[in-house]
Amino acid sequence: MYLTKEAKQDLFAKHGKGKNDTGSAEGQIALFTHRIEHLTQHLKNNRKDYNTERSLVRLVGKRRSLLDYLMKKDILRYRAIVKELGLRK
Repeated sequence: MYLTKEAKQDLFAKHGKGKNDTGSAEGQIALFTHRIEHLTQHLKNNRKDYNTERSLVRLVGKRRSLLDYLMKKDILRYRAIVKELGLRK
């Protein structure tokens, strides 16, 4: 299941600065989180799909890097996006 153009715009509008602001850290983190959830569901049904597993690990690393950047740059924005997406328990 790929994200449609409208779904991506909604995601960026909700978590980013606007529907066309695809470069903000918050928007990228939200997009990566959506893709990570989708790949996790796929791997539950297809346990031996190692290419998807590798892609998932890379996405998690990219999201972690963006979260680290945001934590260093602006801790309030970091805390807000983590709370919105429910990344930490």
